[in-house]
Amino acid sequence: MGSEKELKYIDTTPAPKVSRASLVKMIWRSTMLQASFNYERMQSAGWLWAMLPGLKEIHKNKEDLASSMTHNMDFINTHPFAVTFVIGIVLSMEQLKTDIQTIRSVRISVAAPLGGIGDALFWYTLVPITAGLCANMAINGSLAGPVLYFLILFGCEMALRYGLMYSAYNLGMNAVSTMTEYAHEFTHAASVLGVFIVGALIANYGGGTELGMVIQNGESPIVIQSYLDMILPCLLPLLITLLMFFLIRKKGWTPVQCILLILVMGIIGAMFGIWKGSYTPLFQVPWSVG
Repeated sequence: MGSEKELKYIDTTPAPKVSRASLVKMIWRSTMLQASFNYERMQSAGWLWAMLPGLKEIHKNKEDLASSMTHNMDFINTHPFAVTFVIGIVLSMEQLKTDIQTIRSVRISVAAPLGGIGDALFWYTLVPITAGLCANMAINGSLAGPVLYFLILFGCEMALRYGLMYSAYNLGMNAVSTMTEYAHEFTHAASVLGVFIVGALIANYGGGTELGMVIQNGESPIVIQSYLDMILPCLLPLLITLLMFFLIRKKGWTPVQCILLILVMGIIGAMFGIWKGSYTPLFQVPWSVG
């Protein structure tokens, strides 16, 4: 437990509103939120870097500024695209010279659920949809694919950063209730949409993963892939995806380990003619390559 001096600012007179120039500077600095990411305090260094222009404008007392910088180095982990929402709320509390413990509590209570909401909205929805559309353009040789991908994601990101900063800073503590009122429903809906998109991507980009095994049966050879398609189209990429999910979720595998496993499966499958493709297997196998 800290002393009373540590929990309350010396100068408790509310400061004037932070200038627009400082707000803009904080928005752009927030893009570096994870530049000094570490597993002790997560995004704290990037958070303080983003907060500094506003804190310097608010706290003219050097001891208050030091206290504010110290508690703004506390552990924090939220979604990088939506961090300006938390910044705006905390900045409004700093401007009102709210006691430090309250600022700490609000910061962590807002940042944590916002991370989940942001993940559902961006990593599970916007990014897969945009990547799926633009990757298809790039595969077809269009330079517009990667350019469009950057413009869409960066444009959405910066529009969100600006919008959340100004709205949260102007709303202050009222922004907390606005965010939490429908947080559960919003997160659930975004997650469902994200799962739907991931399923579509599996079918679209994993559809080329097929078995090349054909069992000779006189004039009616047995094509294994045809039987799998009758059970469920794109069954093989679905099973591989579920295997990766199982290994990561239940066995604690890392994405790098999963990538290496897929690489090994691809090499061994090509050597023995398991996968369908325009190549000649290195080893004789009891089936022919379709």
